[in-house]
Amino acid sequence: MSISRGRANAFLGKAARLLAQDCFLCAAPAGDDLLCPACCASLPRMPAALCPICALPATDSSVCGACLKKAPHFDASSAVFRYEYPLDGLIQSLKYSHHLAVAGFLGRMLAQVALPFRPDLIVPVPLSPARLAERGFNQALEIARPLLRALEVPVELDRIHRSRDTSPQAALPWKQRAKNVRHAFVCELDLSGRAVLVVDDVMTTGATLDELARTLKAHGAARVGNLVVARTLRD
Repeated sequence: MSISRGRANAFLGKAARLLAQDCFLCAAPAGDDLLCPACCASLPRMPAALCPICALPATDSSVCGACLKKAPHFDASSAVFRYEYPLDGLIQSLKYSHHLAVAGFLGRMLAQVALPFRPDLIVPVPLSPARLAERGFNQALEIARPLLRALEVPVELDRIHRSRDTSPQAALPWKQRAKNVRHAFVCELDLSGRAVLVVDDVMTTGATLDELARTLKAHGAARVGNLVVARTLRD
């Protein structure tokens, strides 16, 4: 049975309208993406000159004084955005309102970042079993999925995990965060000579990422780098 050109065009137009969506932030037409071009352009990008270790602003992209004074256990960090409005709202809507479409968008942003080294393994920052059961998903893993497809690198989900539940870092003063996550991770792998890329949504003090890197290095990892969606900048 043949279909007239007019009916075919009407069908295609209806299909396009069904596939199109409104911008998650401003409700303007966004095509098949989460954000419209204007909102995407408004997201707070990190400045160009950053410390290659902690991803905080630094003169001429050199290692900052804090990392020279006391180097963290990780070797490199990269962040796409500053943790500011409206990016902070996107991340919170993913974590607390279960808008998983946000994870795909953020993951595609991560996949565009030039990495400091070619990883042998990707590790999304693990949640405790209690937090995972409460939330229903690990946002770091959901964000990492586009990166996994792009790099075709193995991901570890089971043999690197949290050994205990910890208080939410966001609820603690900055100086207490390192103590809160001390010995919070367990690694059951021999990582000798391997380069590990850790993925997370937000890097604030870096305490969680530092403790995870310490654990990975204790099990032989040669290099540990962090790739995060957003970085909290100091006042």
